[in-house]
Amino acid sequence: MEEIIQFDKQLLLLVNGSEWTWLDHIVLTLTNAKTWIPLYLGLFYCVVRANNTVRSVVMILAAAGLCYLMAGALDDGIVKPLVARWRPTHDPEIGMLVDVVNGYRGGNYGFFSAHASNTFSIAMFFSLLMRQRLMTVFLVCWSLINCWTRLYLGVHYPGDILVGLCWGAIVGYSVYRLYCHITTPAQYPLRLCYVPMGILLLSVIYAIAHALIVTFA
Repeated sequence: MEEIIQFDKQLLLLVNGSEWTWLDHIVLTLTNAKTWIPLYLGLFYCVVRANNTVRSVVMILAAAGLCYLMAGALDDGIVKPLVARWRPTHDPEIGMLVDVVNGYRGGNYGFFSAHASNTFSIAMFFSLLMRQRLMTVFLVCWSLINCWTRLYLGVHYPGDILVGLCWGAIVGYSVYRLYCHITTPAQYPLRLCYVPMGILLLSVIYAIAHALIVTFA
């Protein structure tokens, strides 16, 4: 186990940070939950258009909320304090070696990554719900982008990310099975999925444009 922990730390130092200020700004934008609010609204639009009753829409919103509670809130409220594994930025062993961006260090404990578990639980649930391969690719990429930002910022070890992804997958799949047990999912045409996919692309473009403006203006 000690060898695994040391490998985890060395791997983090390989992928953490860079010398490019513009990339720092991109990562800070992409890791901010507010950046993805339009994406959530796009998913909500798909849900409203595909479902004919208020009950169906509310059930999906409740399912998404359950994903958040089981994936993120459970992690932040119970797992992190119990495990008490230092974030890399606070780790007495390698904390001084971590490339910190704009003074951002996160909370004391980082096992496991709530960003990874939250985003992947949502990606898993909506991928199974919508049953569109292209949408699945976009949502998985969105989750992985969030995971990468946490490594870049040095606030999680790769092991934190991996466990978070696994837990998020379990949560998203379990919530989807529970949802299917209660009701029959609606059909989601690909044309509806173009809305959140387009929003996701625009959000990434916005992050890049904003970083370039802040860096070179």
